[in-house]
Amino acid sequence: MSRATALLASSAVVMSATAGCSGATGSRPGGGAPAYTVTPNSPAAKGPLDSLTWSLYAEPYTLDYALAYDYPPNTVLANVCEQLLRVTPDMKIEPGLAVKYANPDPKTWVYTLRPGVKFHDGSTMTADDVVASLGRHMDPATGSPWGSTFKNVASIKKSGPLEVTIRLNKPDVLLNELMAASPGTVESAAFLAKAGKDYGGPKGKVDCTGPYELDSWAQGDSITLKKNNAYWDRSLTPRTGTVMFTLIEDPSARTNAFLSGTADGGYLVPSSSFNQLRTSSKGTMYFGPNTAAADLAVLDLKGPLGDLKVRRALSMALDRKSIIKAAAGGIGTPSKAPAARGAWALAPEKADGYFKALPEPVYDVARAKKLITEAGATGRKVTLVTSSLAPEISVVANAVQAAGKQIGLDIVLKAVAPEAYTSIFVDPGARKGLDLVITNGYDNTPDPLEFYQYLRTGDFGNYGNWSNAEFDALFDKANAEPDAARRADLTAELQRIAVRELPIIPLYEAPYSVFLGNRVTGAPTGIAQLYYPWAAKIGAAQ
Repeated sequence: MSRATALLASSAVVMSATAGCSGATGSRPGGGAPAYTVTPNSPAAKGPLDSLTWSLYAEPYTLDYALAYDYPPNTVLANVCEQLLRVTPDMKIEPGLAVKYANPDPKTWVYTLRPGVKFHDGSTMTADDVVASLGRHMDPATGSPWGSTFKNVASIKKSGPLEVTIRLNKPDVLLNELMAASPGTVESAAFLAKAGKDYGGPKGKVDCTGPYELDSWAQGDSITLKKNNAYWDRSLTPRTGTVMFTLIEDPSARTNAFLSGTADGGYLVPSSSFNQLRTSSKGTMYFGPNTAAADLAVLDLKGPLGDLKVRRALSMALDRKSIIKAAAGGIGTPSKAPAARGAWALAPEKADGYFKALPEPVYDVARAKKLITEAGATGRKVTLVTSSLAPEISVVANAVQAAGKQIGLDIVLKAVAPEAYTSIFVDPGARKGLDLVITNGYDNTPDPLEFYQYLRTGDFGNYGNWSNAEFDALFDKANAEPDAARRADLTAELQRIAVRELPIIPLYEAPYSVFLGNRVTGAPTGIAQLYYPWAAKIGAAQ
C-alpha cells in the first residue's frame, strides 16, 4: 500500500516483485536469453464468468480504507472502494470519482465530482461524502497511517454540491497525486456515521462506489464480493458475478491451489514457485510494472549503523545477485537506489539518465572489511529482525548475517511473529533494540517523490529517524514544483543524497507477479492493482 504510500510498507513483506516499464524485458542472471517480459495487462477476457476464486497470501486486517496500508486489504478494496483519482495499469493518473481538478494557486486544490455516482446502498455521492471521507485521515481517533499525507492541509470544505476545495498551509503536489490512493477514497458519510466500531471489520460492512460490493467476510476463511449492477463506469462493467478471496498463508499450499485449480489466480506469487508455475500447463505466470524494491531499513542510527562507513561496508558486503537467485527466483536486478526504477513512471523518459548517473552496487568484501576496521566497528553487534511472514525474509536475513560475518560485524537475527514484524512499521516501540529490518518499499502513485517523502525529518515512514537538512529543504522545493519534469529532476537529487548517505540500503528489484489459471484472463499484471478495479477486467479465457 502505501504505506499509504509508503515507503516501507506496513506489510514490509519482501515478496518477489520489482520495477519495470510496460514491455520491458529482463535477462537471466549472468546474461543469456530473456527471462521475463514486463507488460501491464494479461490478454483481454473473451466472455463472462459466474464466479472467480482469488488467492490472498494473508487475511486483510481490515477493510477500512483509512487503515488499509498493505497488500491484502488494498487488493480487496481496489474493487469495492474508489478514489477521487485513479492509477491505471500502465501507471498513469486519470480522473476517478472526480471528473477534473484544478490548482488555482499553489495552496489550493479544487475537485469537481462526477455526477450521478451511486453508493452500493443506492444513495448518490455528494461533496459531503468526500469531506467526511478525507477528514477521517486527519482525525487522531481514526489512527490512519495515511494521516501524514494531510500534514499540510488547513481545511477540506464543500464548495458546491459536487465540488470540494482543499486549502493548504504550504504547497503540496503529492497530496493531489495521493488522491489516487487510499487518502482519496470516498465512502458514504451517512454509512460512516452509523457503522460504528465494526466499520471495515469482519462483523461490519463498507458502502462505497466500486464495481463490486462486499457480500460477506468469513473470518479466517474467505471474503466474497458480488457484482455492482449499478456501477457508473461502463468501461469497467464487471465480467464476473462473484469474486471469492481465499486466504492461504503457506506458500506451498498456495502454489498447489493454483495448480489444482482451487484458486483461479493470485498476485504476489511465491518466488520459490516461479519455475514450477512458469512451466505448468495449468495456467500462465505474468510479470507486471512494479514500484517496489527490497531494502534494508536502518532502525537505529545511534548504534553501529549510525556510522556511514558501517552502512557502506554492509552494502558493499552484500552479494545481491546471489540474494536475487535465492529470494526472488532469479527474477530481478540489484538495486541502485532505495526507490525502484518502476517508481519513476512519472518521467520514464528521464529515468535511464538518472539511474546511469548513480554508482553501480559494489560487491567488495575486502574493502568492506577495511571500512569496518576504520570505523572501529569490528565485533560490534547489529540486530536484524526476521520472521516467518514470508520465506524471502528469512533468505535475505541469512544472507545479510553471512555478509556481516565476512567483514567483522556480529549480525544477530531476532525472529518475531508475523504480527510483531508488521508492528515495526506502525509502532515506534516495536523497533526498540532493533538495528535493521527487511522491507518492500513501494509507491502508490507514479511519482518517485512519494517514496522519498518518507525520509524527511520526523515523517511517519522515517523509521530510523534519519535527519538531513539538505534533503528536507530539497524535498520541500520538489513538493512545491507543479511541473512534472522539473519535479523529477529535483527528486533525482534527493535520490543521490539517499544513495550517498544510505539511511536505507538498497537490495534488489523484481517485477510484480500474477498467476492466472487457464479458465481466466484479463487481469492487470502490475502493482496498480492495489487501487485499480482489477477484478472487473477478469473474465473467461475462451
